[in-house]
Amino acid sequence: MKKLATAVLAAALAAGPAVAQQPTKIGMITTLSGGGAHLGVDVRDGFALALEQAGRDDVELLVEDDAQQPETAKAIADKFVQRDGVKILTGIIWSNLAMAVVPAVVRQGVFYISPNAGPSQLAGRMCDPRYFNVAWQNNDLHAAMGAYMKTEGLKAPFILAPNYPAGTDALTGFKSEYGAQVAGEIFTQLGQTDYAAEIAQIRASDADSVFFFLPGGMGIAFLKQYAASGVGLPVFGPAFSFDEIILGAVGDAALGVRNSSQWAHDLDNETNRKFVESFGEKYGRTPTLYASQGFDAANLILSALDQAKPEDEDAFRQALEKADFASVRGAFRFNTNHHPIQDIYIREVVAGDGKPTNRLVGVAIEDHADAFAAECAM
Repeated sequence: MKKLATAVLAAALAAGPAVAQQPTKIGMITTLSGGGAHLGVDVRDGFALALEQAGRDDVELLVEDDAQQPETAKAIADKFVQRDGVKILTGIIWSNLAMAVVPAVVRQGVFYISPNAGPSQLAGRMCDPRYFNVAWQNNDLHAAMGAYMKTEGLKAPFILAPNYPAGTDALTGFKSEYGAQVAGEIFTQLGQTDYAAEIAQIRASDADSVFFFLPGGMGIAFLKQYAASGVGLPVFGPAFSFDEIILGAVGDAALGVRNSSQWAHDLDNETNRKFVESFGEKYGRTPTLYASQGFDAANLILSALDQAKPEDEDAFRQALEKADFASVRGAFRFNTNHHPIQDIYIREVVAGDGKPTNRLVGVAIEDHADAFAAECAM
């Protein structure tokens, strides 16, 4: 009888931790206030939608606002990792914040899954086995537009972007496919809202077109001021400056603009159709590319958690590398530096139901791999 009681107690003790197992915590650091808030809101909402649809009770999402400040992002990361025991981080929008957070957290054994920021350093010489980017490397959409504008016969683009890591990557990426000979090149201030001086330089140049990367509120301000200026040169850019929120704020001034994106809401695959429909039903708006990236990031993480926990680093990393999930982009695979190899599309801003929207036009580059994978020593 004593032996039986001992066996029952041992079995109960063995079963106890399994019954009381805590959910895997995912820490999301993203921008929910200020001029770029809609980027973080859409990443958060797309991510949360994927978790809701999966019906998982083994995952807990912790979300905090970085207010687009590197020091705030670092403090949140420290709290998530050291106090909350988080082993998976995600959510950062801005590349300067990613550079402030990612190298430190991966050294602590934490996995970082980027739904947006893709600075060249983290794709190349500072790559890490625990760092994955489900969106793109910063240069990619700009390189695709450079290739497209060259094919379209444009001879003298004027190019501009804000002076921070993603901005320098943007213009470097554009010139990598278009060529270095441009009519003019300007780096603006990050967060700038007055572009009178830049528009005056465009007007005075011999440019035949304008390419710009100004995400969030910066893009809204520039497009409105450019349209009012009457300069009239055709405008091109990456999807970051022409997402559905920006188009709603800019209005008809954006009609006819072509932009490059790895995703479009009218991309024809079953996962994307269901995503766009369910996102609209839940949130009452058309998703942006940021929402699609949040959705894919969550489903990538869930697919890996089906195979292993982040505490088993090798197994979890290998599960992430497989990318065994249904992406809104269709087929999805990682390069050796944990950044996507993917098609990049051209979209055109057209009149929609009450406000402008993007319509898929075609493919700019097929199976594009970023330029920095060769520098990654993994």
